[in-house]
Amino acid sequence: MARRSRFSAQTLLVLGELEAAPAAWQHGYKIAKQTGLRSGTLYPILIRLADQRLVEASWEEEQPAGRPRRHRYRLTGDGLAIARAALAEAARARHQAAAARPAGATGRRLTAEALWTGWCTC
Repeated sequence: MARRSRFSAQTLLVLGELEAAPAAWQHGYKIAKQTGLRSGTLYPILIRLADQRLVEASWEEEQPAGRPRRHRYRLTGDGLAIARAALAEAARARHQAAAARPAGATGRRLTAEALWTGWCTC
C-alpha cells in the first residue's frame, strides 16, 4: 500500500505553483487563478504553510492607487526543499498507480476541477 503524503492534493497544487518560481513573490489571486482553488480553500492553506515556516508572507511595500495593499507569498528555503520532495513523491505515487491499473483502464489526471467535483482516480 502506498504511503499517504503529508499534504492534501490542494496543498500540493499550491506548493507546485509556488515551486515553479520559488524566488518570486506571488499574490494569492494569481495562485488562485493558476490552481483553480477558491479563496476559502487557498488562504487557509497559505496560512498553514506560513505557520509551518514553509511559506513566507509579506505585505506589498507600496499601496497602488485605487486598491488596498495585498499579501504576497513565496517559499522559504526549507519550504522549497520540502515542496520539491512532496511533489516528487506525489509524482511517483501517480506513476505507481498508473502502472498498477489494469490494461485498457483510463486514468484521469488530477486537476483542481476534479477536486471540486469529487472525482479522482489517484
